[in-house]
Amino acid sequence: MEHRQRQTQIIEAFKAGNQRFLAGTSLHSSQSSLKKLKEYARVGQSPHAVVLCCSDSRAPVELIFDQDIGDVFVIRVAGNIVAPSLIGSVEFAAITFGTPVVMVMGHTGCGAVTTTLRHIQTKEALSSDGLNDIVSRIKPHIHAIAKIKDMSDEEKVSRAVEANVRASVSQLSHSSRIIEEMLSLGHMQILGAVLDLSTGVVNFLDD
Repeated sequence: MEHRQRQTQIIEAFKAGNQRFLAGTSLHSSQSSLKKLKEYARVGQSPHAVVLCCSDSRAPVELIFDQDIGDVFVIRVAGNIVAPSLIGSVEFAAITFGTPVVMVMGHTGCGAVTTTLRHIQTKEALSSDGLNDIVSRIKPHIHAIAKIKDMSDEEKVSRAVEANVRASVSQLSHSSRIIEEMLSLGHMQILGAVLDLSTGVVNFLDD
C-alpha cells in the first residue's frame, strides 16, 4: 500500500507540474537548480521517476512537468523505443535508486513514427542502418494502423503514436527479471503518456 501511495503521489506531482507549466507558473529557477546540482554532486542523486521519452527537442521532460535537477532520470531516444541498452538504463535506476515510477512519453507528430508509417506504406528504403533499427522496432506495433483505408494521415499518426507508447509500456513490463519482479511486488508502476506539442498538455493513457 505504501508503494502504491508513493507512486500515486509522484504521478499527481507530474500532473500538477504540467498544469503549472501550462499556466506559466513553474516553480524552479536557475539559482535554486544550481544549488541543487552542487548538492547532488556531493551526495548523489535520488530521482523519483524514470521517463523514457523521444529525443525530440520540443519535448523536454523537466520543463513540461516543472521538475528540477535530480527529480527525473530521463532516457531519450527517437521514437521512445525499447531496446536492450534502454532496458538496462531502467534497470540501473531501479536497482540503484529504487525508482518507483516509470513513464513512457511519446508526443504528437513524432518523426520516428511518421517515418515508420511512410516506410510501411511506400516501402521506400531507409537511409541508414541506425534509422532502420529504430523503424524496425516501431513497425510491428503500427503496421495495422498504416494499412487502414479511409483514414487521414493525421489520424493514422495520432493513433500510431499512442499505439507505440502502449507497446513500449508493454515491452518494458516484460523485458527483464528485475523489472518484472519489481512490478509483481508493487515496487514499480509503468505507465504511458502522450505530449501534445501544439498545446503542451500531457495526456496520461491510463486515465
